[in-house]
Amino acid sequence: MSQTVTYTVTGMTCGHCVASVTEEVREIPGVEQVDVVLDSGAVTITSAEPVDAAAVRSAVEEAGYQLA
Repeated sequence: MSQTVTYTVTGMTCGHCVASVTEEVREIPGVEQVDVVLDSGAVTITSAEPVDAAAVRSAVEEAGYQLA
């Protein structure tokens, strides 16, 4: 059974930002799908098992942004 969690990312201003965050978060083990909404900063992650929040924070920071 998949699980879904949503985070808010600050600092994204364009499609390239969305692509960067999506790419980094997708690399987290177990992540099946990543949906990023530029206007709200919402990052919804669907995964097979719970994803460690620290891994999400690290991926978002690697892309150059911050979790709200």
